[in-house]
Amino acid sequence: MSDYRYKRVLLKLSGEALMGSQEFGIDPAVPQHLADEIKPVWADGVQIAVVVGGGNIFRGVEGAAAGMDRAQGDNMGMLATVINSLSLQDTFEKNGMDCRVMSAIEMHQVCETYIRRRAIRHLEKGRITIFAAGTGNPYFTTDTAAALRACEIGAEVLMKATKVDGIYDADPVTHPEATKFDTITYREVLSRDLKVMDATATALCHDNKMPIMVFDMGQEGVFKRAIMGEAVGTTVVEEDC
Repeated sequence: MSDYRYKRVLLKLSGEALMGSQEFGIDPAVPQHLADEIKPVWADGVQIAVVVGGGNIFRGVEGAAAGMDRAQGDNMGMLATVINSLSLQDTFEKNGMDCRVMSAIEMHQVCETYIRRRAIRHLEKGRITIFAAGTGNPYFTTDTAAALRACEIGAEVLMKATKVDGIYDADPVTHPEATKFDTITYREVLSRDLKVMDATATALCHDNKMPIMVFDMGQEGVFKRAIMGEAVGTTVVEEDC
């Protein structure tokens, strides 16, 4: 543990990432890759919480755009995150990793109900804890849920896994000349509208001085290097470093 800068972290995963090369659903290779990345760190005693989105199955915002009631669409999206969480749990457990799923929406037959003190106890006992169903409320994204849970459990950093290796001043896919930030402040993220996380999540992290680390989870060994404190991706901080 002495080699690790962070001892308790929250990892935010997008639902879309679980699709892999597919157009819908879950590519089994993706949860397995995540297990391969997380297991060495977990085995060393780092406490790991996870929040995963549901965009690979259903997105409430898209449903609302198509005419669905927004609250109803968001409820469906939250249930999609439970499906993804159970998939991750299954893969983690098959890899010998102790894991619990806690849902903000009660569904006792398939997972535990989220209780903050119980969640912290799971982490202290070395169980990977996956927080499902967002905040349990419509109109809030899983980014906001991740920021909220990170603050509640006393995580030392909120780690957002993406398909790019950090935060750029423009989309590096469409703008090859885009400049990557090593560090950036919360205020600059909001003023530039950089879409790192939604504004509510960013503001919540700012108010509670929760660092946000953005990196490409597809790189082998990147999760361990990030938790060891290496300069991986981009870190959102209170002031310029």
